[in-house]
Amino acid sequence: MKFTIYIFTVAVLLSSFTIKKEEKIVKNQIQEIQSIIDRDAIITYSKQYLGTPYVYAGNNPKKGFDCSGFVNYVFQYFDINLPRSSGAYKNIGKAKSPEDFKVGDILVFYGYKDRKSIGHLGIICEANGMKSKFIHASSGKIKSVTISALDSNHYSNRFYKCINVLPK
Repeated sequence: MKFTIYIFTVAVLLSSFTIKKEEKIVKNQIQEIQSIIDRDAIITYSKQYLGTPYVYAGNNPKKGFDCSGFVNYVFQYFDINLPRSSGAYKNIGKAKSPEDFKVGDILVFYGYKDRKSIGHLGIICEANGMKSKFIHASSGKIKSVTISALDSNHYSNRFYKCINVLPK
């Protein structure tokens, strides 16, 4: 009788462990799905500002954006506080390998004239390594929020790093 109770107790404990392990797996899968949803939501939200004029030091969709104002504004909507100046991104985050780029990651670029200071930012909207596309407030010919290709000479030559600022 004692042996039967012991086996029953061990079986109950093992099943409890298995259930907790399965709950953890499900929880991780939900968090992973939520992360994907959040990243997609960031891009969906940011795309509503396509065509918004470029304005130096701008961070208001009614008046216009500069690159860091745009990135700051988009992420602020999702309660993620980021620096307002592109230069502040030089020492933020760990640089990601191109094969690890994800939608919602931030691309950081050097300025036009030198490779010492940071001069531009964008948000990856189509992740494909160094062939990714990104949304940003461009001060170039377009002078508005637009989508560009990272592999264009204009941007690939100035690329500094890609960082993740999201919780997952």
